[in-house]
Amino acid sequence: MDPSLGGDKQPSPAVMLRQTAEKNGLDVLSAEFAAFMDQNDPLREFRSKFAYPRKGGLEATDPSLVDPREECVYLCGNSLGLKPLSADQRINGILQSWANCGVEMHFREPVPAALCDQYGRKSLGNLVGADEDSVVLMNGLTVNLHLLMLAFYKPTTQRYKILIEGHAFPSDRYAMVSQAELHGFSPKDAVLEVNPRPGEHIIRTEDILKLLEREGQSIAVVCLSGVQYYTGQKFDMGTITEAGHKAGCVVGWDLAHTIGNVKIELDKWGVDFAFWCTYKYLNSGPGCLGGAYVNKRHNGSITGRLKGWWSNAEETRFEMRQECDAAPGVEGFRLCNPPPLLATLVLGSLEIFDEATLPRILDKQYLLTGYLELLIKSHFGTDQVKTPLAEIITPADVNQRGSQLSLIFSYPLEQVHKELGRRGVVCDVRLPNVMRIAPAPLYNSFIDVHRFITILKEVFAICKIEAA
Repeated sequence: MDPSLGGDKQPSPAVMLRQTAEKNGLDVLSAEFAAFMDQNDPLREFRSKFAYPRKGGLEATDPSLVDPREECVYLCGNSLGLKPLSADQRINGILQSWANCGVEMHFREPVPAALCDQYGRKSLGNLVGADEDSVVLMNGLTVNLHLLMLAFYKPTTQRYKILIEGHAFPSDRYAMVSQAELHGFSPKDAVLEVNPRPGEHIIRTEDILKLLEREGQSIAVVCLSGVQYYTGQKFDMGTITEAGHKAGCVVGWDLAHTIGNVKIELDKWGVDFAFWCTYKYLNSGPGCLGGAYVNKRHNGSITGRLKGWWSNAEETRFEMRQECDAAPGVEGFRLCNPPPLLATLVLGSLEIFDEATLPRILDKQYLLTGYLELLIKSHFGTDQVKTPLAEIITPADVNQRGSQLSLIFSYPLEQVHKELGRRGVVCDVRLPNVMRIAPAPLYNSFIDVHRFITILKEVFAICKIEAA
C-alpha cells in the first residue's frame, strides 16, 4: 500500500477497514475489531520501545475515575513524542564517556562530541527525501529559520514580501515579522498571508497558486508549513514549490509537523531550504536539536549567512585559521559545536525509524488515522444528529493530511478537554476552538483510538447533562 496514491487508485481507509471487518466477521466499530487490527499490525512491537505514561502520573487525571496503573490514552505525539526507552542508555553513555575520557570524548566512539552532528544524516535525508549532504542537525527550529532567512531573504524595493499561511505557528510568524523589520519593511505590508475562504477551514491550493500568479513579482520568499499545525492540513508542497519558482520566489518549508509524519521529497520538488524540530513525530525529547536542509544547487552561491567556528569545513576547522574556510551548503550554516547529549537522543529516534521504515509507518498511519475518522463520523457525525457533536476540519483527502485530525465540538472545548484529561486522555487544544488528536503509528494502537472514542462518548454524555 502506498498512502501517497490516494484518490481513485486505492480504496479509502474507511472502505479498507470495513472490508477487513466484514471478511473476518467483526463489527468495524467494536473493540474486538480494534484488537484484531492490533494483533495483525506489523509495527505492534514498536510500542514496547517507548515509555508509555500511566494515568497515575498525569496531573489532570481524577483518581476516582481511573486506575492509576493503567496506560493513559496518549494522542499528543504531534506536540511531544513519547520517550524511547533507549534514551536513558544513550544519555548515560555520553556522560560515562565524559567521565572516563574528559576532553578525549570529542573523538571517541560511539558518538564523538565533535562529530555527533555528522551522524544520522543519511536517516534524516531519507525522512525528507534529500541527499544526506543537504541536511544537518543543528540548533532549534526558529534559530535555523532565522539563519536560513538571512541567507535567502534578499528583499528589494520591488520584491520584498514573505508569504506565510494565515494562523501560522507563532514561531514562524514572529520570525517573519522580525525579518521584515530587520530589513526596514513594515510587517503589515511585507508579511503576506494566504487564508481559507470565508466559512472554510482549509486553504485551497488553487488560492495559493492564484495569489502567487497575482502577486508573485513582489514576493521574495514563500515559506509555509508542510503540515499546518492547527488544521492538520498537508499542503501540496511540490505544486506550490513549482509555482513559487515560476513566479521568481525562493521557496522554503517548515517541516516541524511534517517530518516523520508524511512523505517528503525536498530534492525532487526542488525546494530551496527547509527546517524542522525533532521532538514531535521524531520523539527526540522536548526542545531537542532541530534540523535544516539547503538544496545543493545553492552551494556555490550562498551569501550573507552568519558564521561561527563550526561553519568552517571539518577538514580545516582545527587549523584555527584567521579567515573562515566555510563548509559548502547547509554545513556552513552551523555556528558552534553541537551538544552530544541532544544529538544522541535524535540518533536514538532515527534508529527506530530506520528499523520501522517510513513506508510501513505511513501504511499504518493510513489505516490508524482513517479508523479515528471512521469512528468519529459514525458516532458523532451528521448521520447521528443534525449538528455534529465533533466536526473534523482536517481534510478527508488522505493526500492532504498526516496523522492529526483537528476537531471542533458542539460543547465547550475547555469542558471537553478537562473531562478527557480526568479520564486519562492526553491531547491538546489550540485556540480559538480546536482539539488536535494525533495517533502516532510507532506507538499508538487501534485500541487507543477505540478507547478515546469510548471515553469521548462518556464526556459528551456529561456535557449534555450539564448543558440541560
